[in-house]
Amino acid sequence: MRPFVRRLRRAVFASSALGLLAFAPPVHAQDAADPVASADDSDGDIIVTARRRDERLIDVPIAVTAISGAALEAAGAIDITDVQNQAPNVTLENSRGTNSTLTAFIRGVGQQDPVPGFEAGVGIYLDDVYLNRPQAAVLDIYDVERIEVLRGPQGTLYGRNTIGGAIKYVTKRLPADFSLKLKGTYGSYDQADGVLTVSAPIGDMLRVGGSVARLSRGGFGDNLTIPGVENYNKDVWAGRGTIEFGSPDDRFLIRLSGDYTRDKSDPRNGHRLTPSLLTGAPVLDDVYDTRAGLNDPKQDVEAYGLAMNVRAALSDELTLRSISSFRKDTSLTPIDFDALPTVDVDVPAIYRNEQISQEFQLLYESDRLSGLVGFYYLDAKAATKFDVILATTGPLIGVPLASGFGQQTRGDVRTETWSVFGDFTYDFNDWLSLSAGGRFTRDTRRSAIYKANRLGGADPEFGGNGVNLGAPITDFRGKATFEKFTPRVSLSVKPNEDMLVYASYSKGFKGGGFDPRGSANITPNTDGVAGPPTYQEIYDFFLFEPETVDSYEVGIKGTVLDRALTYALTGFYADYTNVQIPGSVGVDANNDGIFEGFAGVTTNAAAASFKGIEAEFQARFARDFAGPGSQVTLGGTLGYIDAQYDEFNTIIAGSAVDVADFRAIQNTPKWTAAGTLGISVGGLGGLIGASSTLSYRSKTNQFEIPSPFLDQKGYALLDASIVWTSEDDRFSLGLYGKNLTDKQYITSGYQFAVGNAITGQPTITNGNITPSLGREGVVTAFYGNPRQLFVSGTVRF
Repeated sequence: MRPFVRRLRRAVFASSALGLLAFAPPVHAQDAADPVASADDSDGDIIVTARRRDERLIDVPIAVTAISGAALEAAGAIDITDVQNQAPNVTLENSRGTNSTLTAFIRGVGQQDPVPGFEAGVGIYLDDVYLNRPQAAVLDIYDVERIEVLRGPQGTLYGRNTIGGAIKYVTKRLPADFSLKLKGTYGSYDQADGVLTVSAPIGDMLRVGGSVARLSRGGFGDNLTIPGVENYNKDVWAGRGTIEFGSPDDRFLIRLSGDYTRDKSDPRNGHRLTPSLLTGAPVLDDVYDTRAGLNDPKQDVEAYGLAMNVRAALSDELTLRSISSFRKDTSLTPIDFDALPTVDVDVPAIYRNEQISQEFQLLYESDRLSGLVGFYYLDAKAATKFDVILATTGPLIGVPLASGFGQQTRGDVRTETWSVFGDFTYDFNDWLSLSAGGRFTRDTRRSAIYKANRLGGADPEFGGNGVNLGAPITDFRGKATFEKFTPRVSLSVKPNEDMLVYASYSKGFKGGGFDPRGSANITPNTDGVAGPPTYQEIYDFFLFEPETVDSYEVGIKGTVLDRALTYALTGFYADYTNVQIPGSVGVDANNDGIFEGFAGVTTNAAAASFKGIEAEFQARFARDFAGPGSQVTLGGTLGYIDAQYDEFNTIIAGSAVDVADFRAIQNTPKWTAAGTLGISVGGLGGLIGASSTLSYRSKTNQFEIPSPFLDQKGYALLDASIVWTSEDDRFSLGLYGKNLTDKQYITSGYQFAVGNAITGQPTITNGNITPSLGREGVVTAFYGNPRQLFVSGTVRF
């Protein structure tokens, strides 16, 4: 009974919140046990480890898109967000006002808000290590073997359960011989990248290697307020190092790896879509320019991690694996919501994340039975501190706010989780197989949430002199534990060696938590007793419950015409319940009608359903038509999803109202499609390959409430490349073009507007909104990259 009462209480508050606020900001062939494996074998089959063992992609009864490192390089992929244009029903993008925080959605399931306390709907894995937080998860493409995108719930095969899917970023194994590779890139906007990769064997059992990358680019636009500061620029140093120690027969392997990234790019600020209400600043002509005046703290993202993968063959059938990791990242970021010189909703922020994880797997493989059992443990710390500063409001208790009134929020979330899981496949004969698995997960969340009014500008950690104004608004400590068993089962039929037909069911689970931006002073009294809310009322209001999804999938995949055509067709249906809806509301600190701060309100007031299809194919024609290596290729993907809220409850005027008809699934276009045409011919002492990719995404809603300003209409992007590779593969030179039509398209944004209680649509007067936070009005958009041209050359020794 208590979860229902809790949802109802929060829905009561959300009803009034939605009336004021329409949208809320955040405040990707070797042994199966290897952490990496070959992207294809000598016969041209794509080899993946989606089920923790070495398998042809066409033999895996899971919806998987696998993109080899060679294909990513040929396409000129810059970072992991480029994968969204090659995988159906996938959205990967930079999170609004950041350069390196990832927003990921698969089949309508994801997590937009990067603050602590909210688990990711899509798991990101770096060489089998789960990245617990999205900060620093926009991984650059270098030294990558392949990226795998697994769609649908994952839990019986992977350390951390993810409700929407997983993206595996797999780096290359060290070669047996000495290797040195130099790659340099220069392009528009002063793009200048350099990657040095070296590897060397030390005896028969030890190999060492590593890569160093310098990735830089000028801004697509300028900051018109702060001299010398660009917008959408890139300033990154990164590196990876690996030590491999193993037996010559490859039955034993220890792989030690480390990675480091330092991103000191300028702040990424938005483009205002409406004139400012207070100062009258007009809309800028260039969507990549900004007037944002906040530059403290200096943007600085540092992330690093260590991992140890151990594999030992205990017998011909049994293999033991251990995956140990430590990761840490710190992100200093100034977020200027109103994108103006005015100090109006300026949010200096810091994110700190740290994690330790341990995973054990025992893999078994015989003639008929194969699978694994595993144990996973994660101890993670995630903390954020941010100020919301306004200097344009009226007096508060007789104090002029020109000196910078604000509210500070500190959220500290500790996650301790462990799970046991297993998944086995039994082959009844050569054509019929049954797979079954299960997982038990126990998540414990401890949260500390602090909020206080401030005066004097930003916190000293952000370069200001801010101090508390009065007693804290919130000083909360809470603990909650969530447990769930989630099963998976699939039945596979192979009419022949090159065709697979399957049907599967899986249940996904994502734990609950406490909204780290919660505020006690907006917590409603529910016990009828006058005075401030009790601890239990605050606890119930801050807490949000776990999500679950029941996912059903049917598919057919295979290859025909002597493997010249590979195809996959999938149909899916998902029933998504207790959906976590993060939101923020403006807070009037002194009852003057101006919303000086904001607070988080997260509800489970929704149920949704998703159904759709996904199609992928890769065809090779006219092989060796103009000499060895020449061929014509055509590849394509198509995704369709009918995603909708079936129930979205809120309370209006004391009565329950289902507003599902007025809500949309965010970051989930109904249609995604891509097609790539390529041709390779011999010439100039090597092989010349040319390709062109056209990708399309239909209309995308940025938030649950449709926005007339921020929602992006359907658009297409055109990329092309031409690459020469020498006959001995030592040299290559390529010319690449991205977004050749220079399409301008919105990827994300912020909007704080007074809106209709039912529809949520903002109140618009003379083309402008009525603000629900600050006085200038917040309607800012972030855009995808404009046209880019660059040349890249590689030398191998």
